[in-house]
Amino acid sequence: MQYTAGVCRIAAALVTAVAVTALTAGCTPTGDDGAVAKPSTSPAGSEPAKPTPTGGSSSTGGGTGGTSGTGSTGSTGGTGGSGGTGGTGGGTKACKTDQIKASEAHQADVRPPGTGTGAAIVSVTNTSTGPCTLHGFPTVAGAGNGSPGKNLPLAVTQSGSASTVTLAPGARAWTKLTFVNVQGEADGYCVSGATPASFPTIVLGVPGAGSHQIAMDDGVFAECDNKVTVTAFSPTKPS
Repeated sequence: MQYTAGVCRIAAALVTAVAVTALTAGCTPTGDDGAVAKPSTSPAGSEPAKPTPTGGSSSTGGGTGGTSGTGSTGSTGGTGGSGGTGGTGGGTKACKTDQIKASEAHQADVRPPGTGTGAAIVSVTNTSTGPCTLHGFPTVAGAGNGSPGKNLPLAVTQSGSASTVTLAPGARAWTKLTFVNVQGEADGYCVSGATPASFPTIVLGVPGAGSHQIAMDDGVFAECDNKVTVTAFSPTKPS
């Protein structure tokens, strides 16, 4: 029994020696209290933030440059819009005052019953050497005996729709003026009870092409209620 106990003590001593040798061979550092020291590491949150690499900033700048490039493209798009305007400029331009001459008015074949003017047809002619366009309805005023300040604008009712008319040099466009006709004989009377008005000439306003004073080719303009219904300028002569 004593032999067995001695063998056990020798075996325990050998195991201890082997363990010490293994620890020494592993070179694992120990603390002062003999405990195994853990590697020193700093928590990720305690480390100072690293500056953004210079290359990253350049990349960001490049992105901004891309935005700038988009802006440049936008400018090019604006130029394209100007090109559209240029296309318009390449087309026929609107008639101006010095390109248009208004004819004398002629009493229309189709007019309301009465003894006054009833309805008159007026044409305007392109007197220039190039084409131009008209679009819209005329305005009408009774001329004040050569004094524009005494002109009497008539209330205009527009009949139908307007479309653009292209006038070649020498070509004409037409409009029809229909008045509230005077009834009866002599000075006549107005159905409304108003006093009839007469004008040796009227002032015809042509859209974009100024005002033109015209007379009747036979007689004077006579009307009631200071009203007139007008058609848009058209290449077709109305009846």
